[in-house]
Amino acid sequence: MLRLAVATNAETYERMQSPLRDRGIDPVYIPTAERSVPLADGPGVYRTDGEQFDVGFVFPPRLAEGGVAAGLLDIPWVNDREAILRSRQKGETLARLASAGVPTPETVVVSDPADEAVLKDAFERIDGPVVVKPNSTTRGIGVAKAHDLDSFLGVCDYLDLVHDYRATGDRTFLVQEFLPDARDFRVMVVDGEVVGAVERRLGPEALEAGQWKHNVHRGAQATGVTLDGEHRALATATAEALGVPWLGVDLLVSDGHTVVNETNARPTIDSATKYEAGFWDDVADLIRAQL
Repeated sequence: MLRLAVATNAETYERMQSPLRDRGIDPVYIPTAERSVPLADGPGVYRTDGEQFDVGFVFPPRLAEGGVAAGLLDIPWVNDREAILRSRQKGETLARLASAGVPTPETVVVSDPADEAVLKDAFERIDGPVVVKPNSTTRGIGVAKAHDLDSFLGVCDYLDLVHDYRATGDRTFLVQEFLPDARDFRVMVVDGEVVGAVERRLGPEALEAGQWKHNVHRGAQATGVTLDGEHRALATATAEALGVPWLGVDLLVSDGHTVVNETNARPTIDSATKYEAGFWDDVADLIRAQL
């Protein structure tokens, strides 16, 4: 049986256990963070039973700790470090997609610190309101909406305070167009093929309260949907442009116009009902393809 080193013990790990074992793949959690790693112990430091791993899934979220695990285990990964980086940095992702002709929101990437004239120019390039996003965060953390220049400069001031700490690695942020009443889809692409999609919606109370972010961890509900051909093609074009075989692609549809808003190279596996038939066969084939 093929041994799979899994760098998460959350929902994805729980949901893959039975389906992958039925297909000859044994997922085993390897803790890479919040621990010590004696390098002299070699690859055995990540093994609980002495058996060697064959493939990793997916490169650990903390790149430094992931680099240690990759160096000791010396195995191929479904989504290696470079794949994670291409998707994690929102600015790089959108730049690559724009160069490949994939539609994206109108975006200006700002490298902090930037003087007020630079910030004003970034704001005025886009019809307001604008969305301000830290370049490297996930789950909607730190994302704000600004309707006017003063509010926008205030948000930038807060980011400037955060970036003033020398330990802050990424000092860039995005200024993007706000797409009102957009429908939000997360599409799963496995090895270049769409294998399922969900629409993330806010409930009536959240909308009435002025909430606009569709992140599930902020209360949005994800419902399985069937995508039309245009949206499927857009998701696969995104995965191809980034060269990432295991990818969540976020589509926003507003006023008949569709853009790729973000991508996630560490997408959570959802309940099986939200994927198309053969999903687990596709995942198993992707894992074996790394060998």
